[in-house]
Amino acid sequence: MPLTHFLALGAILFLIGAAGVLMRRNAIMILLSIELMLNSVNVTFVGFARQWADLTGQVFAIFIIAVAACEAAVGLAILISLNRDRQMVNVDEINLLKW
Repeated sequence: MPLTHFLALGAILFLIGAAGVLMRRNAIMILLSIELMLNSVNVTFVGFARQWADLTGQVFAIFIIAVAACEAAVGLAILISLNRDRQMVNVDEINLLKW
């Protein structure tokens, strides 16, 4: 499989994720879109690692998966806390840090 296929798939996934972050108001959907963007980067790293026969890209992909898992855990904990306290997950209504 040529490198261009990996790059095209990564770019498409990243654009879908970026569109989800910019257009959605639901915090859970924004979190999922961010995860999609991180996975698109993983596809690109694995593609480059395969092209150059180097494991560095795959190591970075595993590192990104670990960071994404931590980010998802913290993000979901914040959203559950917001939902318990204020019964909302819409980012337009979240103004806890505004003066």
